[in-house]
Amino acid sequence: MTKPIRVAFVALGCAKNLVDSEKMLGQLAEHGCVITPCESEADAIVINTCGFLDASRIEADEIIRDAVERKKDSQLQRVIVAGCLVQRDREALLNRIPGIDALVGVNNRDDIVRAVLAPTERDKQSPTDVYLSDYHPFVQIDTARLRLTPRHYAYLRISEGCDQKCTFCTIPSIRGAMHCKPPSLLVAEARELIRDGAIELSLIGQDTTSYGRGEEVLDGGLAGLLRQLNDLDGLGWVRLMYAYPTAMTDDILDAIAKCDRVCKYIDIPLQHINDRVLKSMHRRVDRRETERLLERIRDRIPNVTIRTTLIAGFPGETEAEFTELVDFIEAFRFDALGVFPYSPEPETPAGRMKDRIPDAITNERVDALMQAQQGVAFALADERIGSVFDVLVDERRDDGTVIGRHQGQAPSVDGVTLVQSCDASPGDFVSVRCVGRDTYDLVASPINVKLPVLPG
Repeated sequence: MTKPIRVAFVALGCAKNLVDSEKMLGQLAEHGCVITPCESEADAIVINTCGFLDASRIEADEIIRDAVERKKDSQLQRVIVAGCLVQRDREALLNRIPGIDALVGVNNRDDIVRAVLAPTERDKQSPTDVYLSDYHPFVQIDTARLRLTPRHYAYLRISEGCDQKCTFCTIPSIRGAMHCKPPSLLVAEARELIRDGAIELSLIGQDTTSYGRGEEVLDGGLAGLLRQLNDLDGLGWVRLMYAYPTAMTDDILDAIAKCDRVCKYIDIPLQHINDRVLKSMHRRVDRRETERLLERIRDRIPNVTIRTTLIAGFPGETEAEFTELVDFIEAFRFDALGVFPYSPEPETPAGRMKDRIPDAITNERVDALMQAQQGVAFALADERIGSVFDVLVDERRDDGTVIGRHQGQAPSVDGVTLVQSCDASPGDFVSVRCVGRDTYDLVASPINVKLPVLPG
């Protein structure tokens, strides 16, 4: 009897890449592979890479080099590299790191089993099996995943690719134009995740608010999808991530406000606020329109949490334009905010722009933006002391403290709520009273533990 192949898996990058990793793991398990967390015991290792920023490529290169080196003195036989870095950087990657056994591009995700189990007949000029295509499938079905998230929450990818063409972004060149999954397929995926124990679903895509627009008008677009998901038995929360500002309609806002299972939470990356910088980024929105949108969101969705991300050090950003961004953060008071230092990507229009900001200045600007947000975040947390709200439990500590999140705290990217002396388990909802804060995290006392949401 043939011994099953033991496969180790490294998942890098964003939540969208995580879904690809979970799908590949599911396919490998279905074909008899044993998935092992111990890389030293693996016969093969799959590294699903991110290629979005220079820092992510450096991280991936280090992991790949280490895996290739381990083939010399362990049972590891094959190193398979998948994902965005492969799609973007195939030739350069092979030149940088000889010894990779197979490459699997983002459009060839379903070839992962062949890459691990059945090497192709290699080209005489190359020691590497290559599964790489520029053809972008209309949709990739994400059922039968072996999930890497805790059982009680999961990501639901509603679309692939992007049509926005921001000048700093490589996503369209890697993932292609935007394609949307039909609502019927998404409802089926959601039901499968719920049966597997998911209570919270975070909707993800490169541009979620454009879901169903243009030639792919699908049952009311994103608003219609939110309403369909809101009706699913067994689901506790639905959360919206990666919203693009120009596509945020009143219908979407009303669906978020009125659907009881949809979190009053919007993750809306704005990138900047200065008109000239926004135009240079090709963001299709100016400051006045942005401020009107943010006012509409707060007006139409009571007690909404708004999260954003910004870019510091974009080419040509002046001190005055940067100061405008700092002042905007302090005035608007975002509930949560992240900042990326600008990363020059050679194949993008911004990567060819002049007036590059020195890295030292860019890093100083990142720190200054985060300092401005820290004051806002601490003040908002202090204002919550004494309030009562529900949290979804993520983790239970040995000391009786549980780590949970309220509707305004998304997995992995936001702070958490620390509930003291609480008899609850992951997946439970707990009603709590906020009694303080620990830097960005809230501290709370339990009022009562609610029964977990179960499928009807």
